[in-house]
Amino acid sequence: MLPVDAFIALGSNLGDPLSQIAAAIEALSHLPHTQLMRASKRYVNPPMGPQDQPDYVNAVVLLSTHLAPLELLDALQALEHAAGRFATRHWGERVLDLDILTYGSQIIQTERLTIPHVGVAERRFVLAPWAEIAAQAQLPDGRRIADLLAAAPNHPLHVLPAVGRDDLASNLPDSMAMNHPET
Repeated sequence: MLPVDAFIALGSNLGDPLSQIAAAIEALSHLPHTQLMRASKRYVNPPMGPQDQPDYVNAVVLLSTHLAPLELLDALQALEHAAGRFATRHWGERVLDLDILTYGSQIIQTERLTIPHVGVAERRFVLAPWAEIAAQAQLPDGRRIADLLAAAPNHPLHVLPAVGRDDLASNLPDSMAMNHPET
């Protein structure tokens, strides 16, 4: 099997979210049969759901993987569990949330997995870091991430400076990198 590009969204708003995201990126870089290709900066934003919870820290990474979609999902859920994720209310607090945004150009609709991820076109906190590392990326239906970001509902985002391994996006050609001013 040839490797497949998979974009993964990361989010956390409990414990130490910055450390949770950094540890998750490090763990993703060690998944079997998988290579971490790029990682966005961290984006801080108010929660999309109930407002009586802390702000989220979000990021997006690009993996090149030989894992099948459900194998990748199992690996991500194992990382969430290891980080201490527990069930909360819908759109509630998360120690760590890892979502497969796309898996190559596949469209998947099963009881366990929906790809592309539901609601991604309306989530600026996912689209901004995704566009940062791959502005020309597309959903399986052909819509470009940069275009979706331009049309996404306004949602306050604050971009944190990259540190260390986090700035894998800095190795991209200028045509692929996309800077987002703080809002």
